[in-house]
Amino acid sequence: MTTKVRTRFAPSPTGYLHIGGARTTLYNWLFARHHGGEFILRIEDTDEVRSTPESVTAILDSIQWLGLDWDEGPVDGTASKGPRGPYYQMQRVAIYREHLERLLKDGKAYRCYCTKEELDEMRRLAQLEKRPPRYDGRCRSLTDAKRRELEAAGRKPSVRFKMPTDGATIVDDRIRGKVSFENSLQQDLVIWKTTDGPTYNFACVIDDHLMELSHVIRGDEHLSNTPSQIQIYRALGWEPPVFAHLSMIMGPDGGKLSKRHGATSVLEYRDQGYLPHTMRNYLALLGWSTPDSQQLFTDPELIAKFDLAGCQKSPATFDTVKLQWMNGEYLRATSLDEVVKLAGPFLEKAGLTGKPGPDLKRTIALEHEKFKLLSEVPELVSFFYERPAEPAPKAAKVLGAPGAKDVLLGLAELLKNGSEPFEDKALEARIRAFCAEKGLKAGQVFHPLRAAVSGRTEGPTLFLMLEVMGREEVLARLKAAAERLG
Repeated sequence: MTTKVRTRFAPSPTGYLHIGGARTTLYNWLFARHHGGEFILRIEDTDEVRSTPESVTAILDSIQWLGLDWDEGPVDGTASKGPRGPYYQMQRVAIYREHLERLLKDGKAYRCYCTKEELDEMRRLAQLEKRPPRYDGRCRSLTDAKRRELEAAGRKPSVRFKMPTDGATIVDDRIRGKVSFENSLQQDLVIWKTTDGPTYNFACVIDDHLMELSHVIRGDEHLSNTPSQIQIYRALGWEPPVFAHLSMIMGPDGGKLSKRHGATSVLEYRDQGYLPHTMRNYLALLGWSTPDSQQLFTDPELIAKFDLAGCQKSPATFDTVKLQWMNGEYLRATSLDEVVKLAGPFLEKAGLTGKPGPDLKRTIALEHEKFKLLSEVPELVSFFYERPAEPAPKAAKVLGAPGAKDVLLGLAELLKNGSEPFEDKALEARIRAFCAEKGLKAGQVFHPLRAAVSGRTEGPTLFLMLEVMGREEVLARLKAAAERLG
């Protein structure tokens, strides 16, 4: 086995990259970068029915958006980079076939002619007798004559690996410690399908060895596959890599993370306005921690501090509230110029780019401290670029208060003087003087002013908002609001 750290992420392209897969990608990437090693991406597309080019594209897009670069792997939907490719399993079938023939020749695998109906019946009987539903090995010792008879009847064989029938297979897991599996309870798994292609458990062993992987870091749903894979390694005379199985990710209600807990696809989080750095930081904490329980990391800190010793055995809980908090922290720490750039696609989708009005940088600056998601930016600044046809219900209530119309007309008269500076401090002084002159409380003036100009009861600092909107637009909105009041 290579002494250099080499890790991999090997998704099946049967859908989008979800949170669990994203965390696995990140942990493999961090571990490789921490040790100055290499991170490989491999597409396990042996599921001919469900694998699609669209899923490959979505997975590559997701990993690239997360900012996790790979040293070897796919370049696009078909091409690869790296000396141990190709990195699409369906382009490696000839390699698997060569090793399959070797196992058959050595008597470590055998052809199985059992039909689906026969296998279903085996499972049914096992359940009735309260036994583990495993293959009973009836094709292990078929004679040549019996094989010819079955083939003459039109049966297409699969190929099964011969598991040892005594002793135990020990998985020395870097997270869970030594896990023992009784060989007598394992079954002879299928390594070659009747459709003439490899199964996952076979292909991944061949690939992990030939791609010289030092560590296999993956979700704990694969732990039960590991004893069979270790025995395949041994049958081929190879040393298995180091295994580490990550804890499950649960929703806040204690159930396995799923759609009911919100978005689970990485691209959905991108489209909701999360930052890639937020996702890297948050995913790192889903099952891993530092001795001092640090929460916020720079990328160099994550790489420097990540190790398998910090990975926990117990399930991690995905908390959207904490994720949004973290995204808000990073948005506030992001420069205003960068926030404007990152918010561009969301503003464009909302139809706000290119509209007359204040410079976007100025309006976004007013609310920079409030954003938790980039997708919130258009809603919080839209009133600068689109006059509200009707005020929001709360604002309408404010404007319907006795005397509100007179306040608006009075403010319009006060602010129309072009010789007075239209800046926040000067505006505040003049409007407070207006309150005193009219014998009104500040709220009786400030609230209808905000409601008339923005159509809302909440928003940026009032006088800065007026300054940024500009005298002409403020006056037009005050008069329009007063007219609506009749």
